[in-house]
Amino acid sequence: MNARSERSPSRSASDEFLSFTGSVHFDRRLWKHDVAGSIAHAHALARAGVVSERELQEMTDGLRAIARDIREGRVTFDPTLEDIHMNIESLLTDLIGDAGRKLHTGRSRNDQVALDMRLLVRESVAHVIAETLRLQETLLEMAVQNKGAILPGYTHLQKAQPVLLSHHLLAHLWRLQRDVARLSECYSRTNISPLGSGALAGAAFGIDRSVPAGMLRMEGVSENSMDAVSDRDFVAEATFAMCLIMVHLSSLCEELIIWSSQEFGFLKVPKNLSSGSSMMPQKRNPDIPELVRGKTGRAVGGLVAILTVLKSLPLAYNRDLQEDKENLFDVFDTVGASLHALTSFLAEAELDTGRMRSSAEAGLMTATDLADLLTTKGIPFREAHSIVKEAASQGPENAEALAESVRVTLAGRVGDCEIQDIGAVTPAESIERRNSQGGTGGRAVTEQIERAEAALGECREMLERMMEQVSAVDRLVG
Repeated sequence: MNARSERSPSRSASDEFLSFTGSVHFDRRLWKHDVAGSIAHAHALARAGVVSERELQEMTDGLRAIARDIREGRVTFDPTLEDIHMNIESLLTDLIGDAGRKLHTGRSRNDQVALDMRLLVRESVAHVIAETLRLQETLLEMAVQNKGAILPGYTHLQKAQPVLLSHHLLAHLWRLQRDVARLSECYSRTNISPLGSGALAGAAFGIDRSVPAGMLRMEGVSENSMDAVSDRDFVAEATFAMCLIMVHLSSLCEELIIWSSQEFGFLKVPKNLSSGSSMMPQKRNPDIPELVRGKTGRAVGGLVAILTVLKSLPLAYNRDLQEDKENLFDVFDTVGASLHALTSFLAEAELDTGRMRSSAEAGLMTATDLADLLTTKGIPFREAHSIVKEAASQGPENAEALAESVRVTLAGRVGDCEIQDIGAVTPAESIERRNSQGGTGGRAVTEQIERAEAALGECREMLERMMEQVSAVDRLVG
């Protein structure tokens, strides 16, 4: 089946003009959403008495037949028809005749594309939430499996204090949880129907806008027709939320890359999800984390491009808005693929918890605990901090030597202080002193795991509700 129309004025345009202005080579991605929106609009026309029940049936059957042909690869879109919307309308008219010419009554391509974009964005957001939850579930499983494992915690990439590996993994889980919350809010603001706004002033014919909104399982209709056709806040918001996911993934990937280095040795890269060197046979490279880290810049570039398109646009619709799609589609594809690949990588990666613990036991990572201990002797924390800092500057190489240096320094500065029980603090002891909510102590982390399990359970229920709404498009298309 080929989309063609001698009626289209674009036939007289130059090839250069069509090449520059046409969008069907990328907005064809909206075909399913366009068909579903057209079916819903046809029902609104029938409800308003604009088309007969027979014409409604012809439109519905014709649109579903076109959808089958597109899905099965039997349609060649005509670039002279400019966009996916005109292609589908032309196909329908060729198939059912005059009834197809009635479909666009009370509708403009302005509210049509706004609807299609909202349907696609809500679907894409739901799918990204699903991929994010899979990554969170992987992080949670790793946290449960490694309860009790200790590693160094870092600030400024310098060893700071010992923490539980579970605590560290859960930090990334909670970052992603905020991303899911942002996406959920974006989904709600996206799931509003602009159909019936017309070109900018609204629709005539007594069309009930709630009819297509209900059929598409959208949560209401837009309040202002001019705003509805020009609004792409949901595009920018979804893209921003995606970019922040990528920023969080990039942070996680940076750690995985560092952990996989020989200097750290905390992680062994899975052979089936990594490459070797073309020259150095001993190497195994963390390709997936590196690529996710690199693709973050690509996603952020898409966000900047979208925001730049939107700036300074007067009301209502402007052709500039055509330029939001390629960047949006690329960001969704990049984020979805990155989440999926990173989840697979983490599920296969091997953690060396013995190496982590040895690293946590080396050096002076319990210095803060010694300062805390001095405060229990009545020494103000700032003074205690100064004492331990002076002791550490003497060059002790381990916790025992640091404790002895603290005793010597303390005796010289606070002669009457009881110092006999100022001893070394182990990483495990340091960790167990921090059982405040959200802390790295064993009890606190166990409670945190329980809260994470509950949070993910709520998110899965939310996602199920979203998927039921999103599936309305597939149900209409057939």
